[in-house]
Amino acid sequence: MCDHRHLRSPPPAGIVDHVSFLSDNLGELVENSDYSDITLVVENVPFPAHKVILATRSEYFRALLYGGMKESQPGTTQVELKDTSAAAFSILLKYMYSGRLNLLEIKDENLLDILGMSHRYGFVDLETAISDYLKAILNITNVCLIYDIANMYHLTSLCQVCKEFIDRNAQDILANETFFTLSPSSVKELISRDSFCAPESTIFNALVKWSEHNQGQDPSPILQCVRLPLMTMNDLLNVVRPTGLVSADSILDAIKLQSESRDMELDYRGSLIPETNIATQRFGAQVIRGEMKNSLLDGDSQNYDLDRGFTRHPIDDNYGQGVVIKLASPYIINCIKLLLWDRDMRSYSYYLEVSMDDKDYERVVDHSRYLCRSWQTLFFQPRVVRYVKVVGTHNTVNRVFHLVSFECCFTNKPFVLEQGLVVPSENVATITAGACVIEGVSRSRNALINGDTRHYDWDSGYTCHQLGSGAIIVQLAQPYIIDTIRLLLWDCDDRSYSYYVEVSTDQKSWYSLADRRKEQCKSWQVIKFEKRPVTFVKIVGTHNTANEVFHCVHFECPADVTNTANNNSVPSPASPQPGPSSASSPSRPNMHQSHSSETYASAEYCPHEAPEADRVDSNSSHESEN
Repeated sequence: MCDHRHLRSPPPAGIVDHVSFLSDNLGELVENSDYSDITLVVENVPFPAHKVILATRSEYFRALLYGGMKESQPGTTQVELKDTSAAAFSILLKYMYSGRLNLLEIKDENLLDILGMSHRYGFVDLETAISDYLKAILNITNVCLIYDIANMYHLTSLCQVCKEFIDRNAQDILANETFFTLSPSSVKELISRDSFCAPESTIFNALVKWSEHNQGQDPSPILQCVRLPLMTMNDLLNVVRPTGLVSADSILDAIKLQSESRDMELDYRGSLIPETNIATQRFGAQVIRGEMKNSLLDGDSQNYDLDRGFTRHPIDDNYGQGVVIKLASPYIINCIKLLLWDRDMRSYSYYLEVSMDDKDYERVVDHSRYLCRSWQTLFFQPRVVRYVKVVGTHNTVNRVFHLVSFECCFTNKPFVLEQGLVVPSENVATITAGACVIEGVSRSRNALINGDTRHYDWDSGYTCHQLGSGAIIVQLAQPYIIDTIRLLLWDCDDRSYSYYVEVSTDQKSWYSLADRRKEQCKSWQVIKFEKRPVTFVKIVGTHNTANEVFHCVHFECPADVTNTANNNSVPSPASPQPGPSSASSPSRPNMHQSHSSETYASAEYCPHEAPEADRVDSNSSHESEN
């Protein structure tokens, strides 16, 4: 009895499960020709088999043996299978009968043949299992062979893993003899990749050797993928030209492009490590310009104050030098995260540039016209980068630019840019996204953007301002392209509000989004408008049917309109309870107004009976939570 039977858990009482016996019995048929009704011939080796089992296991054999082809004609007892290895087919045939295969015991060359047959004969599960196993055993010697097979059979996942492995080990791959076994299409696809990062002269020399090993193959289409302008003049004249594989005109064009183009216009190659911050000391990155350099790349984004934990540069007389981070080697990046110093309510303006030589810089993010704070998540089209420069242009408190943390990476996460700004797909008016309520009264400064749309009552969970005085203003961490916002007006009773909304990027010029001063609005409010840059959102209440205070429970942008219908239900009104006396109640928001009975719309209200949502207490602090 096979060992695997002992490993199976016994079935529950009343259930008969003898699948393992069935597998063993069918597997024995492979070695027994007494009951076979067809012989498969592979490389002149006969393999007795059974039509019904082959047809049941594979659509390919079903069509071959029962689909009206010549092999299915009565009296046919032998079928030759071409372009197949006998050793590999013997292993596959046992799998067809038993459903078992030990990949660890199979030689690499047979494994690749079995992979090809699995694809051809429609064994999808086996194809996937072998692909996953090959991903785990990739090495310098076998990756080219595996990649060629995966490319041939369009095994997308296996292809991608192979390409990533080859990218990471490009120079070793070029020096390995298995590189010369690659098909022309595979070679061309590999060296066309920006992430195939090796010196261009090394790539060219490897292609010359590939051409010598593949006589009869035209190397011209492949050689066109060599980036000649990245090679030195000496290499072009003394390495490329003597081979005769590249025309003199192509060499001259490369020299011309090299001499006349900006450095950042050249088609550089760079390493690609997705979803990994490569601006770290572990990856060899360093700050080469800026004051107090040691703090920026230490990975600590928590421990900083007025005196430590940041890198800085003076805004005036800096001549665009900024803070410069040098990566250990060229990398492909499309995402940078910055933490601007944010221990108070100051804001900064800045721009961000990238370079390969620390001379020719290309601007990829320009926030010099916007006010930004705290964490900045910046996206741009992928670039090959060696140097990153962050230049501060404004600080609302002083003339110094402070940078606490810096990260850069390549991300596969989708993003959309318009006018150079991110178009967010989810609410960015959140604490975790760096947004902040900079004006308005609440027990907790950021109650408006904490995401809680359920737990609010007469006493807490809202932000407010006195009608005719002040406003509620939310500052996003950075400018975004926005086209919707959503508000939840306080709705624990039947009151209604009027208000208007304006937006700005600098707190100087305001643009009106919505004017609902003549409307009676309740509960959830969705405001749609044409896309535009937004950093600040100002919500100004103009009327409340109950009193002289405007109350807002929740704010988000862009609006999560998919949840609007679910959130439009009004909570059951809380029963009015007498408010606690001033002596026993916790600090209440400071409205900068003295209390008077005129605060309330109804003469029946008395101050000591009013719910907290309708109260004004001039003795409490705007930041009572502190």
